[in-house]
Amino acid sequence: MRNEGTWDRVLRVVVGLGILSLTLVGPRSLLGLVGLVPLATGLVGYCPLYQVLGIRTCPAAGKGAGTGA
Repeated sequence: MRNEGTWDRVLRVVVGLGILSLTLVGPRSLLGLVGLVPLATGLVGYCPLYQVLGIRTCPAAGKGAGTGA
């Protein structure tokens, strides 16, 4: 089940990698591990917060997906 569109997923992966890089360069803080959240949700294509808020950026979600039609 997806609730993220392609552009949303790409943006999440890029931002996640950017934040995650803060653990290796720049301030070298473990707070950069927060980047794992957008990275993981971008790779999977599902955001639990979107589910709670009823947001979908995936155009195919809810249009007969998984019904074989």
